[in-house]
Amino acid sequence: MDLSHILNQLGPTPKRFPDCCLGISNTLITHLASILPQKPDFTISIGSGSGLLEGVITYSNKHVPVQGVEVGSSINRYIAEEDMNVVGGGWGLYPSAQQAKAWMFVYPRDPKLITKYIDSYGDQAVEMILWLGPRVDWPDYEPCFCKSTFSELSVLDNIGLTPYETAVVARRAS
Repeated sequence: MDLSHILNQLGPTPKRFPDCCLGISNTLITHLASILPQKPDFTISIGSGSGLLEGVITYSNKHVPVQGVEVGSSINRYIAEEDMNVVGGGWGLYPSAQQAKAWMFVYPRDPKLITKYIDSYGDQAVEMILWLGPRVDWPDYEPCFCKSTFSELSVLDNIGLTPYETAVVARRAS
């Protein structure tokens, strides 16, 4: 499926796609594109998987670049090749993450990876971390933000997610 075909399938109600964990709606895409950095700045999606969400965001708004990071490039189906980055294993860090203005974690597997990124590169350019996943998982991830410089948390409501999913923006505490 190409991205224009996927965009044409989106409406206000989140839709599930076989190669994306998150339910996607046009409301969600519009909201994320409104809060993510615009060129020349960029977002790094850590653990981007197939890249469907990232690809749709960038395709729908060319001013909002989202690069992917994954353990293998063969997983990617939707992110432009030049915007797809590979790390060595599930605990590998992508050094250019320190240059991104935002990080995005969609259905991450372990809070320790987020903590590792924050501890390693959180004092660099990143201004915002976006966490998207199941509401029931958020309590496991919240401490890694609260115990860091990114402890100013905002839960995003009514942005076009399924009822069992949530989005949280973490910013540096003022």
